[in-house]
Amino acid sequence: MDVASLLARRRMTRSFDGTPVEVPWLVRVCEAALLAPTAGHSAGVALGVVGHDRVGEYLEVATDAAWRERSTRYEGWARAGGLVLVSTRVSAYLERYGEPDKVASGLAERDAWPVPYWHGDAAMATMALLLLVEEAGLAAGLWGAFRNVEAVRRWAGLGEDELFATVFVGRPDGRDRPSASLARPVPSRAERVRRVP
Repeated sequence: MDVASLLARRRMTRSFDGTPVEVPWLVRVCEAALLAPTAGHSAGVALGVVGHDRVGEYLEVATDAAWRERSTRYEGWARAGGLVLVSTRVSAYLERYGEPDKVASGLAERDAWPVPYWHGDAAMATMALLLLVEEAGLAAGLWGAFRNVEAVRRWAGLGEDELFATVFVGRPDGRDRPSASLARPVPSRAERVRRVP
């Protein structure tokens, strides 16, 4: 399948059927996803694989009881076949951009970065992962790092790494409800592509 078709077909999935994803397969897919570009060959993105048997444990750490009770998506997430924690090691970028061939950039300090490359690299690896999962006939959904982040970092043993996102992976159960965000009026793709004079 070509990349354009994968992009057109891919959708965020938040309801899975409970079929476990084989951890060795998920490890291989993550290794392939890390072929995504990395600024200065810093290699500061890491992907942590969590098997089906620990998805519930992850959700216990990443959420609270009140959220689990009111969420319409919790049960669907809990049936994921596995998940991947996407993290970045900022120090890898600061060290790399402090090396002789990069030091002139002035980016050896965190506050010097107008656009932190570690976020871009994490996003590229995440997109590669989403496409590889789609290519394999499975589905994936992105969970942003905005809730209980420090608790998840401790649970996963991320050390100094910063959590970027979690990708849930598995077989869709056909009961996923489209996000309400899709009903928002937005400019078309054609309107968002423009020629620069």
